[in-house]
Amino acid sequence: MVGAVMIFAGYVGSNLASSWLLLAIGGYVVQWFGDSMDGSLARYRRIERPSYGYFIDHSCDGLATLLILAGIGLSPFVTMDVALIALAGYLLLSIHAYLSARVLGEFKLSYLSAGPTELRIMLIALTIMMMALGAGPGLFGRWSGFDIFVGSVGSILILLFIGQTLVTGRRLARVEGGA
Repeated sequence: MVGAVMIFAGYVGSNLASSWLLLAIGGYVVQWFGDSMDGSLARYRRIERPSYGYFIDHSCDGLATLLILAGIGLSPFVTMDVALIALAGYLLLSIHAYLSARVLGEFKLSYLSAGPTELRIMLIALTIMMMALGAGPGLFGRWSGFDIFVGSVGSILILLFIGQTLVTGRRLARVEGGA
């Protein structure tokens, strides 16, 4: 969560100077490391608490995602409405993953051959592009190129949610003797 707060502060601080984006990039590294190590460390120490760990880990993931996308939306690079589309897409796919874990016993975090690691790499690359290109005027009227990119990713996530929901619904209908 410390990394997510760093990311948030870096994006918000970029209203003052683009060098604040370095804090966001550092925050991604801290958040990535912490998110990757918590379960591994518990298993290594043999102090696993599967239900507690699952609950706390994914609750923190949701809050971290809110901080990251709110920070992006409060930066001079992406409008808040576009950042909220991306947040909605991420949270919808998260809901699908948690529901699938419950009804199918399958927990899937990767879609289109991309998972949390690839998403973080993409966000770091986006942040580097923000530093390199600056905020500048919108290329397409009200929206900048960053808005178009983040909005497209959010739209893809929403479409993935719809597609995965249809696929899972059909699968459950077949298993339970429905349509």
